[in-house]
Amino acid sequence: MTEHTAKFDVAGVGLTADDYPPLEQGPFDPRALWFPSQRRDHPLEIEIGSGKGTFLVQQAALQPGTNFLGIEYAGEFYRYAADRIRRHGLNHVRLLHADGRDFVQYRLATACCDVIHVYFPDPWPKRRHHKRRMIQVASLDAFHRVLIPGGQVRIVTDHSDYWAWMQDIVAESTSLFEAQPFCSPDSASDGELVGTNFERKYRRQGRPFHATILHRKP
Repeated sequence: MTEHTAKFDVAGVGLTADDYPPLEQGPFDPRALWFPSQRRDHPLEIEIGSGKGTFLVQQAALQPGTNFLGIEYAGEFYRYAADRIRRHGLNHVRLLHADGRDFVQYRLATACCDVIHVYFPDPWPKRRHHKRRMIQVASLDAFHRVLIPGGQVRIVTDHSDYWAWMQDIVAESTSLFEAQPFCSPDSASDGELVGTNFERKYRRQGRPFHATILHRKP
């Protein structure tokens, strides 16, 4: 471990692939493994792409009765966010170092999650990279499977081309989700959609924002 990464303490919060059950056991409910036994029947909300953990820190403090699982692929952001969550004493939040789309699609149990948050996902603007985008027909299929009836996918982006892509994907998934206007979480400040680091940075740059809530159909 380098001196730069050693300053982050992820104990009690950070999770990696070493914490998964064996693949042959199939999909699993994170609440049964990663949260205290008295919280295993509490709602679960998942944020894919947690960055520095700003949304989790802000919103989880207002929802002590909800379990939160953040998923972050970038190692440095994962360590920073997990340490930040630990320092705030948010014992109902866990941070997983993983590819969020693969984790949801292949490891999550059916109907284990109440809300999936996807805020400012990487737009992968080059056409040859579009297959890497988080919002795909296959990912919406997976979101529908892991969400409870009436569950939500909450999406925000600053990238207009990606937004158009998302609208096309959602149009192909009308049997699964109904798109409705976005409403900000209670932790967002006045004038903010969510209040993540990316949103605050992009607001200073004057970028437009696009947002929706996809409600899971039966």
